[in-house]
Amino acid sequence: MLAIPARSELRQKPLDTSRLVLAPVEASDAADLWNAVETSRAHLEKWLPWVPFNTDMDASWRYCEASAIDWDHGRALRLAIRERSTQRFLGVVGLESLAHLHQSAELGYWLRADGIRRGFMTEAARATILWAFKRLNTHRVRVAAATDNFASLGVIRRVGFRFEGIAREAERCQGRWLDHAVFALISSDPPSPA
Repeated sequence: MLAIPARSELRQKPLDTSRLVLAPVEASDAADLWNAVETSRAHLEKWLPWVPFNTDMDASWRYCEASAIDWDHGRALRLAIRERSTQRFLGVVGLESLAHLHQSAELGYWLRADGIRRGFMTEAARATILWAFKRLNTHRVRVAAATDNFASLGVIRRVGFRFEGIAREAERCQGRWLDHAVFALISSDPPSPA
């Protein structure tokens, strides 16, 4: 079984990297989340089918509230990514579709447009994966990205995921079907170099 910590535990002692602080998404993140999505809409819409539904501040607040409920019920663990030096909200990294019996999860993430190409997502994803294996008793983490989403595929490669195959027309986004490249890590895989 997965060992899910209380949100309060991670609020008090968040995951830290050299440049980032990762803490559970909470209702207090709604304004920052809305701003990140709204200022990055053109960048995010191409790959994330939920972006068109985040239409106002209230939608961001509902997402944050749902994230807290999902955590408390052991369904998903979503972490707000903040830059350590400024506490600026950069995006979200999370473990979705938690399967307690199989000790597995799916990695999901997004980053605001003005935070890309700085290694933030690789840093956040690596920290989340290590936490999943060491603290949560996770055995397998799966991740998928559109076959032409080269930025996301780069993160996946740098973190050390292993390619498993192509899921044809796995997701509909902006009126087009996206094929997904599917990858996974299991707890016995050697860690990727930082």
